[in-house]
Amino acid sequence: MTSESHSPAGTDDRTPAPPPGCPAHGPGPGPGGLHRLYGTEADALGDLYERLREEHGAVAPVLLHNDVPIWMVLGHAENMHLVSTPTHFTRDSRVWNAVKDGTAGPDHPLAPHIAWQPICSHAEGDEHLRLRGAVMGAMSTINHRTIRRHINRATQLLVNRFCEKGRADLVSQFAEHLPMAVLCEILGMPDEYDDRLVQATRDLLRGTETAISSNEHVMNILIRHTARRRAQTTADFTSVLINHPAGLTDDEVSQHLRLVLLAAYEATANLLANVLRVVLIDPRFRARLNGGQMTVPQAVEQSLWDEPPFSAVLGYFAKQDTELGGRQIRQGDGLILGIAPGNIDPKVRPDLSADMMGNRAHLAFGGGPHECPGQDIGRAIADVGVEALLIRLPDVELEGDEDELRWRSSMSSRHLVELPVYFQPQAPQDVEEVPSINPIPRQLPSLRVTTDEPTAAPGPQPLPSPAVPPTPEPVRRLGAWQRFLRWWRGY
Repeated sequence: MTSESHSPAGTDDRTPAPPPGCPAHGPGPGPGGLHRLYGTEADALGDLYERLREEHGAVAPVLLHNDVPIWMVLGHAENMHLVSTPTHFTRDSRVWNAVKDGTAGPDHPLAPHIAWQPICSHAEGDEHLRLRGAVMGAMSTINHRTIRRHINRATQLLVNRFCEKGRADLVSQFAEHLPMAVLCEILGMPDEYDDRLVQATRDLLRGTETAISSNEHVMNILIRHTARRRAQTTADFTSVLINHPAGLTDDEVSQHLRLVLLAAYEATANLLANVLRVVLIDPRFRARLNGGQMTVPQAVEQSLWDEPPFSAVLGYFAKQDTELGGRQIRQGDGLILGIAPGNIDPKVRPDLSADMMGNRAHLAFGGGPHECPGQDIGRAIADVGVEALLIRLPDVELEGDEDELRWRSSMSSRHLVELPVYFQPQAPQDVEEVPSINPIPRQLPSLRVTTDEPTAAPGPQPLPSPAVPPTPEPVRRLGAWQRFLRWWRGY
């Protein structure tokens, strides 16, 4: 620890920073020798996180876009303390010094992630209890068996689109679509699910030049849906949210629908792609899946450790002077929840090749008062979706080498761009049926054929020999475990 009077990641260090676009933002450390989480330094964030851990320990001072100083939390225990201590840290960005002095104002490249909104993930105290209580109340009414049927049906529909071709990209043709199809069912707006909604959501989350118009498209859909459900409620998530005793306004309802849609969609799309990649390329998982020694849910949990859907979350903010990881954190300092670096903290994972089956202590869904409320839905989409796809395409293989896979990285997440595969072409199946490699054709009803010609009267017929009744085949009953699995999967 140093005896400096100011925090290296606070905003009371008034060293002039170069303007955006200046060559000083190029390769190399920024002002004060701090590493940047953007630009060329961020091309390999995993390596940068480990370098920061070596140089600074569990909590490191870094720079956001426009060289705004902030703390990066790298340790597992320190991240857990960050999310679990609301008396010291808040998600209300209005207390951040960088917001107060304008260095992280509305024109900042990360403004959509920084700007405060009237939603439960940014609220505190009684307001947080009111808003999150409404969201959790709506979540509690979701029938998970029904959701599993939706997931199976949506998987069947998506696989039917490419199963006859023998080749597919499991990112653009599957992982980016399945979560949106299921979420639209949950929110009660299945008719709004289409390719444009998927692309607008992806575009909005990537922060492109068209992100603002994409956000308007998504919000217009959610505002209209809120108005329809306010006029005529049903039993869906939106209706329960509207009718909750918390008394949410239409704006609060639509903003929370946006929160659920974006957060759940992005996280689950990444999770699906990551699990499929691991199942396809990691011989440990593929052998165990084929041998029945590892289930898809266990593969999902391993992926949540190794490749969490969100790498980091911006942000948390200090409500008072405090200490974290041996660092003096000043009131108004900003901190980043480091999910990916926290998950590989040597103190909790000295051997990264070791299996983490049965261990849910990862940071993938956060923790504390703002822990992700929809994590069970995300797990179900990944569990059921991947299993149903593998049943339909049991011989699916990665096309090309693993080294040829491309990623799109940012501070918040690491996206798999594509996952090309090949398989034996399969016939489409009824979307209402249980996924199967050899579907049983539907039994046609017996048809009675008649003609206009009169039939001759039957002549004398010899008496038939006594028929020997066939020996009935023994009926194979499903075991208790198989019957339970069919019930659990909604069949």
